Amino acid sequence: MIGETAAFVRAVRVSGPGREFLPTPGEPVDLVLADGRILDIAPTGNLRPRGVVVDGDGGWLVPGLWDHHVHVVQWALSVGRIPLGSATSAREAAAIMGAAPFVDGLRIGVGFRDGLWADEPSLDLLDATTGDVPTYLVNADVHSVWLNSAAFRREGIEPPASGVLREEDAFEISRRINAVEPEIADRAVDRMARAAAARGVVGLVDLDMTWNDEPWQRRVARGFDALRVSYGTYPQHLDRAIAEGLRTGDPVRGASHDLVRVGPLKAITDGSLGTRTAACAHPYPDDVGNHGLLTITPDELEQLMTRATAAGLECAIHAIGDVANAHALDAYARTGAVGTIEHAQLVAHADIPRFARLGVAASVQPEHALDDRDMTDAMWAEQSSQPYPLRALADSGANLRFGSDAPVAPLDPWAAMASAVFRTRDGRDAWQPHQRIDIDTAIAASTSGGSTAPAEIAPGALADLVIVDADPRTADERALRAMPVRTTLLAGRVTHTS
Repeated sequence: MIGETAAFVRAVRVSGPGREFLPTPGEPVDLVLADGRILDIAPTGNLRPRGVVVDGDGGWLVPGLWDHHVHVVQWALSVGRIPLGSATSAREAAAIMGAAPFVDGLRIGVGFRDGLWADEPSLDLLDATTGDVPTYLVNADVHSVWLNSAAFRREGIEPPASGVLREEDAFEISRRINAVEPEIADRAVDRMARAAAARGVVGLVDLDMTWNDEPWQRRVARGFDALRVSYGTYPQHLDRAIAEGLRTGDPVRGASHDLVRVGPLKAITDGSLGTRTAACAHPYPDDVGNHGLLTITPDELEQLMTRATAAGLECAIHAIGDVANAHALDAYARTGAVGTIEHAQLVAHADIPRFARLGVAASVQPEHALDDRDMTDAMWAEQSSQPYPLRALADSGANLRFGSDAPVAPLDPWAAMASAVFRTRDGRDAWQPHQRIDIDTAIAASTSGGSTAPAEIAPGALADLVIVDADPRTADERALRAMPVRTTLLAGRVTHTS
C-alpha cells in the first residue's frame, strides 16, 4: 500500500487536535480524503467507502508529526558511525575508537558527552589508541570535535595539545566529514526519511550546516517525496540566498511538487552546555571568568536579521544560554523579524513572557533536558535562570515547536513528547517536574504549527495523518516512547504501514 493515495480512512478514533469538534469524541469515525485534504468526517458507517481504503481498525488518529530541528545529512550518516554515548571517560572513548573498524580510511565516532568526565581528552591519549588512522570524535552537541594527529594532518590543521576543536572550528570539521558523494548522501537521506515516516513524521526542518538549496533541488529531481521539508540558510550564504531570490515558504526551484520549501535564516549566537560555551550570566563552576561566548555580537545579529527579513526570510536563532536568549529576543524586538529561537535551554524568568509577546516561537528539544540533566545540575547550579522551561513557556502563551536536533538526539517525536510530559526516562525520578507539560500541548507542539497553532483533524485540513495503536493521551512514559505507528499518510498518500 506504500505509495498509494487513500480516499477513505475507516474506523479510527481521534486523539489529537480537532477531536473536540467531533459529535461523539472517542467514538470511531470515518474520513473521506480528496486532493490531499480531509473532505469529510462522520461516525463510522455513515459514509460510503470509495477508492483506496485505509482500515484503521479502531486505532487512534493524530495529525502528522513534525521535527522542527534536524541536521538531515549528519543524522542520516550517523547511523553508520561509531556510537560513543556509553563512554564514561576520555580513556574509554579513546579505547572504543582504537578498537573500531575504519571505513574509507577513517574512523568517525559520534555522541560522546565529556561534561562530567573525570579525565580530559588529549591528543596523546587518542594517538596512543588510534595510531595512523585519521580518527574523529564528534561531541553529542556537535560543538566540539576530538581528533588524533593523523586527522589533523589530513585536515591541514596544527593540533592543540587537547586535540579538541570547538565551535566554528568544530563545525568546519563536521562539514568536511559530512561532505560525502551526493549519491551516498541522498541514499542515506532516503533511508532516514523512511525511518522518520515509520515514527509518524510527515515533515521536518533541515538545518544542515551547508548550502541546502542545491542538495534539495537534486533530491526532489531524483524523486524525493517522502516528507515535507523546510530547509535553512546560514549567514555565510545569506548574500547568495538573497541574490537568488530565496524566500521562506517558496517551493524549492524546479520542483514538480511543493513538499520541499525554503526555510529560515539559521544563525548560531552562542555555544552549548556540554562544551561549556553557552553564553550565561553566571560563570561555569571551577572555571573562573568563563561565561561561555557569543559567537555573533548583538549588532551583527540585528544586521543579519534585518537583511533576512527585508529579503523575505524568516529567522531561526540558536540561543542556549540566558545571555544569548536575551540578546536574541532583543534582536527580534528591534528588527520585527519573524521566526524562532532554537533550543532556549536557559532563559531568565523575565524573558520567558517575551516569547509570546514578540510572537517568537520556542523551537525546543525536550529529550535534551534528560540527556543534560546531570550536566545541568552540575554546571548550571549557580545560574538564576530557568533551565528547559517548557511549562513556563507554555503557560506564558509561547508557541512551542518540538524537535530532536538529530543527531544530538534521535529523530523520534514520541520520545520528545514523553520527555516533555513526564520529564524522565530509564526509571529515574522526574527532573524538574514543575516544568512538565500536558500531553495535548505536547502533541500540538509536535505538529506543523506548534502548540498554539496546531494542525487539526477537521474538514479542509491537510490529510497528513498518523494512525497509532493506543491513545497517546492515556499512555504512560514508556508506552508513549514506544508508541507503535500503524500508518502514516502524507497528503493522503501512504508513506508507512506496518
